[in-house]
Amino acid sequence: MSSIRRRAALPLAATAATLALTVTACGGGGSGSATGSGDGGRLRVSLAFPPAQAMSPYGDDAVTLSRLAVVEGLTALGRNGEALPALATGWKPDGDRAWTFTLRKAVFQDGKPVDAESVVRALAAAEQASPKPRVLSDTDIEAEAVVSGGVQTVRITTKTADPLLPQRLANPSLAILSAGAYGGGKVNPAGHATGPFTLTELNGAVSATLTRNDSYWGTKAKAPGVDVKFVADGKARANALRAGQTDIAEYVPVSQASLLDEGQVREVPTARTNSLYLNTRKGPFADAALRAAARTAVDSKALVEGVYEGRADTAQGLFGPGVGWAAKQRVPVADRTAPAPKDEVTAAGEIVLATYTNRPELPEVATAVQQQWEKAGFRVRQVVRDYAQMEADALGGKFDAFILPRNTLLDTGDPSSYLASDFTCAGSFNIAQLCDKQVDAAVAATVSAAGTPDRQAAEMKAEAAVLRTDAVVPLVHERFVQGVGKGVEGVSLDPTERTLVTADTRVG
Repeated sequence: MSSIRRRAALPLAATAATLALTVTACGGGGSGSATGSGDGGRLRVSLAFPPAQAMSPYGDDAVTLSRLAVVEGLTALGRNGEALPALATGWKPDGDRAWTFTLRKAVFQDGKPVDAESVVRALAAAEQASPKPRVLSDTDIEAEAVVSGGVQTVRITTKTADPLLPQRLANPSLAILSAGAYGGGKVNPAGHATGPFTLTELNGAVSATLTRNDSYWGTKAKAPGVDVKFVADGKARANALRAGQTDIAEYVPVSQASLLDEGQVREVPTARTNSLYLNTRKGPFADAALRAAARTAVDSKALVEGVYEGRADTAQGLFGPGVGWAAKQRVPVADRTAPAPKDEVTAAGEIVLATYTNRPELPEVATAVQQQWEKAGFRVRQVVRDYAQMEADALGGKFDAFILPRNTLLDTGDPSSYLASDFTCAGSFNIAQLCDKQVDAAVAATVSAAGTPDRQAAEMKAEAAVLRTDAVVPLVHERFVQGVGKGVEGVSLDPTERTLVTADTRVG
């Protein structure tokens, strides 16, 4: 018997998957839809967001890698938020605070074996990344590689009892990569991941090329490869689908959906809420009364009817219809600051309202919000650019207000990590620059909750605590539209937005 042990300490958000629904769609299509690529069945995909960090797995690019079936973690999320086997074939509790994961026999895309040492290395690299992935928070875990009798296992110990750790390890930012991915201060997933498709070429923010991973441990991809174009213009993505120039058009604008053939439109329920994040640290919105005035000036129903053409739901809170249990457990918001009177609003100075072009509705939302705010007495200037050019400025607090849709289940399949990353003092995606002791305490209670009912109750209390500050103003709960060409099968329509292309995706 041999035994190899190595430890790595990682902080991981103590949250859990409670809702994720994955639906497979088969293309119906009309006369104007794509007929498939002419390159041996290769898929052509138009994505809305170019890489913001050269496909680093530690930011939003991790989701792109997951949606293109390039990367995998120890686990995956099922349709009901349950943990499913991925690079781990199984797991079991090991004492009060530990879990042991048994690895499957698999190889990386560069031919190196997936072993316990590679898992420990990958988790340690994620923890050391700067900035840290949003999924990582203040709950320490310790990963230990154990090889005994030829069986590769990883034992993960948490700071407190954590029955939902398997769901958390499904996050794309915790993907397992081979040793060759790390070096020179950067992480390069190209050729070093384990998914059905290998990233073989990245042409900046323009395009990417994927080839089938013939050494994949699971069902081999039905398509020989994927040709990806990053097209920020939503109308251009829809036009490409109509012209037969792409097989899958991600995030078709609602204004274009009615122009597509009925069979090309896949409307997907989503846990995404589009919100205004107000800068609580500096500028006019450091004043809670002005934030309250900004909130009361917003008309969600007008946005749903005017901008989204009815393909969205009016805002009820941070969590909309995509988080099915939230409405019945919602907690009333108490102790809000009263809105500033109009003369104080008028004297507040210029408000810099920012958003980005990659989601075509957002500039329209910004214009509508500007009009609503100006009617209330605010003076507003818009800044609208590509998201890749704005993220750093938004996180650095350079705007007074930022319009951003967030999938509240994206990071872990559970709202707790979204609450921690976006609204706590130490949050890694805290665009509102919020630091409030009551909010931190409420979010911490979601982490320590023992079971699902207690955790959900705590999350609704945390939602109320966040909304009390007016650091965020929910605008609408989004539904999104994916465009699928004629004869295209196996496209994944996923409310958590982690999957799109899969091994089953093909041109029929």
